Amino acid sequence: MIMKKGFKKIFALLVSMLLLTTFVACSKETVTPEDTTAEVVEKVSMNVAALNGPTGMGMVKLIEDNEAGTTALDYEFTLMSSPDELAGKIISGEIDVAAVPTNLALVLYNRTEGNVQLVAVNTLGVLYLLENGESINSVQDLEGKTVNISGKGATPDFAFQYILKENQLEPNKDVILDFTLQHADLAAALAAGDVDIALLPQPHVTTAMMKNENIRIALDITEEWTNIMDEQGQLAMGAIIVQKDFAENNKEALDSFLEEYSQSVNYVNQQLDDAAELIAKYGILPNAAVAKKAIPYSNIVYIDAQEAKPFLEDFYEVLFSFEPKSIGGKLGDEGFYYKK
Repeated sequence: MIMKKGFKKIFALLVSMLLLTTFVACSKETVTPEDTTAEVVEKVSMNVAALNGPTGMGMVKLIEDNEAGTTALDYEFTLMSSPDELAGKIISGEIDVAAVPTNLALVLYNRTEGNVQLVAVNTLGVLYLLENGESINSVQDLEGKTVNISGKGATPDFAFQYILKENQLEPNKDVILDFTLQHADLAAALAAGDVDIALLPQPHVTTAMMKNENIRIALDITEEWTNIMDEQGQLAMGAIIVQKDFAENNKEALDSFLEEYSQSVNYVNQQLDDAAELIAKYGILPNAAVAKKAIPYSNIVYIDAQEAKPFLEDFYEVLFSFEPKSIGGKLGDEGFYYKK
């Protein structure tokens, strides 16, 4: 009888141990890595586009991080050379966020009847007056001279003419403007000594100076702009825009992008060697040597729309005074400037 009782106790103990082992095994199965992956939230997708050149340079670290899979969002990047092609993709809704020239941002807002908003300024002045010589040290020194400039009726043309007028110089009377050559050809002509004075944007400024050591920056157009505006005046040349619908439906995702983008801008400005290699890698500028020299003169920034609004309004008013079509026919209202 005693043996039977002992056997029952041993059997009960064995059953208890078996049940406990089974329970532990089941508990372990509920926390396996395979199962926890189902709890990971899928990254929001965002189609981002930029133009080759300064407006796209601040984005390169973000592009690189996206390829490594370390970004907060799942980005699809498109880099283009044609503003018109990029504008078409934005209007059709193919692109959620884009880096574009500042005047194009307002053109798109007007053309889409408010479906595109300006989120931030990402590039300030990239224009410089170059001279193959030593005669120009102020705007007044341009009197009686010919300045070669690309793009009649484009933003650089209007900005430069405004600076001349504010310095009491009449364009094409006191200072002759020659629009014969486009950027690349003008940079080459300056480097070859065929022209002496040229207004050029980056990176053409850098390429010309690298080819001819006698070429110097005579005037920084960004500084000249600030001199004639108030203390907060900035020559805003590039901006980040977003589809209004995307911003409204994906606010957290947009905020994440803006944070990652601003970090990318800081990286480009602080890590010149590495950033230059990335800029060349993604074809935004021709090579790393040009990129490294161009970065410090490209005024790559991140300024929220609401902070930039005062100097943007001044800038747009100047463009409107020359040619309303250059900004899409009318000035921007409150809806144009994105609010976080």
